[in-house]
Amino acid sequence: MKQPVRLSLCLLMLMLAMGVHGQQQQKTIIHIERARTQEYDERLGKDIERLIGNVILRQDSTRFYCDSAHLNQKTRNFNAYGHVHINVNDSLDMFSDRLIYNGITRMAEMFDSVRLIDGLTVLKTQYLLYNRLTQVASYPDNGFITSEDNNLTSKKGYYDTNKKEFYFRDDVVMANPEYTAYSDTMVYNTTSEISWFYGPTIIRGKENTIYCEYGWYDTRLDQAHLSKRASIQSMDQTLTGDKLFYDRLTGYGNAWGNVNILDTTNKMLIKGDIGKLWEDEGRSFVTGKAEAIAYDKEDSLHMHADTLFLFFDQDKKAKSMFAYYGVKFYRTSIQGKCDSLVYQMADSTIRMYSDPVLWSKENQITSDSIHIAIVNNTIDSLIMYNSAFIASRDTIKGFNQIKGKNMVAYFVENELVKVIVAGNAETIYWVREEDGSLIGIDVAKTSSMVIRMKNNEVQTINYIQQPSQAMFPEKELPPAEQKLKGFRWLEKARPMSKEAIFQGEEAENPSP
Repeated sequence: MKQPVRLSLCLLMLMLAMGVHGQQQQKTIIHIERARTQEYDERLGKDIERLIGNVILRQDSTRFYCDSAHLNQKTRNFNAYGHVHINVNDSLDMFSDRLIYNGITRMAEMFDSVRLIDGLTVLKTQYLLYNRLTQVASYPDNGFITSEDNNLTSKKGYYDTNKKEFYFRDDVVMANPEYTAYSDTMVYNTTSEISWFYGPTIIRGKENTIYCEYGWYDTRLDQAHLSKRASIQSMDQTLTGDKLFYDRLTGYGNAWGNVNILDTTNKMLIKGDIGKLWEDEGRSFVTGKAEAIAYDKEDSLHMHADTLFLFFDQDKKAKSMFAYYGVKFYRTSIQGKCDSLVYQMADSTIRMYSDPVLWSKENQITSDSIHIAIVNNTIDSLIMYNSAFIASRDTIKGFNQIKGKNMVAYFVENELVKVIVAGNAETIYWVREEDGSLIGIDVAKTSSMVIRMKNNEVQTINYIQQPSQAMFPEKELPPAEQKLKGFRWLEKARPMSKEAIFQGEEAENPSP
């Protein structure tokens, strides 16, 4: 009884195998739907059938149109000539002058004047290889693509007709009315109209140029998301960061990580962790370890604040910079601190607000606000409004002091040479012989005065009105009277290097 059962099982398996094989053969059969003439031609090869005139062939849901074809039904291969047209599922069309098709592997090789049309997307090339199983069309040598307003070219690439994605390699160029992009490798989705960039990429627009080595661009929204050495460059400014977002329509940009804004016209660099740009409003800001560097061959200025704002004029040239909260700056010849600061680039003026302190060599300068005029990258003059005070150390505990309601100070080569005190003028000066021995401490009060100095020493004092003045030996003037009211010595808060502008603040107040 066992032998008949085994025989039945074998027959069943054989029938199933034959059925599957038959189904597979049925799937690979190439049907002749139309041809004006149909004949076998031994000169073309064994089993070759020659089809001529408005030929239509079909394999499952794909139709092939041509002027003539040479079909080998045994190998499921055919060559097509003249006005070749492949239609896949009534949605994808490909055209060429010549075609070689393998019905087993479903590979179509198309030659000369090749066009692939998928909706509004058109690919043109001279050679195209289309895999019907993977639904991928590839070209190894120069392709030209149009999709909506975008025109793309590359040396080689392929198109995934299922995902609606192009993969471009080598000398990739994407052009539309607003910009042109150049890349080593690009992926473009025709449905979302988003381009992905891999490798060095340049996007040149009418107003600026974008660079990155990785990122993506939404061509419908005109938005870019960039990383790897990302930058946005306009006429005079360049914004860089680890990651950048830019909306070309609104002019809004955002940057994260190692943010730099370089202004080549004003020779200024602004750095920080986070940056934002509003092109249409003409402003940008940087925060997070924010630093501004005003470059000079001999003595660059380094400034730190919690937040730095940069403002632009209608020509997109930087016109002013605002620094807010915890401002500190360092330059070899001058240092300062305040809570807010404004730098006007047109007239090279700096305005310091909220408890400002300025140090120039031995001099400490304070007031409610300080206005600095810069000429040839050096201080030309200062205007001090309300509670103006200039102090310099004479001994460990002794200080030369000038105080008044308002002051104007003039500098030559960063050296204080003249001070005009307007209103409630007071001075305390330690007067010395040429050998340095102390003569006495000069104390004077008047309404206004003009002080001329050299090498940080008083040369002359001109009083507008008769002063109240006296010279005291050091021992006869109590320590409390050796300092004018409001005196503060803030040397510990003075940044002594460009790195120190990021350090905390301390102030030293000597005992009266």
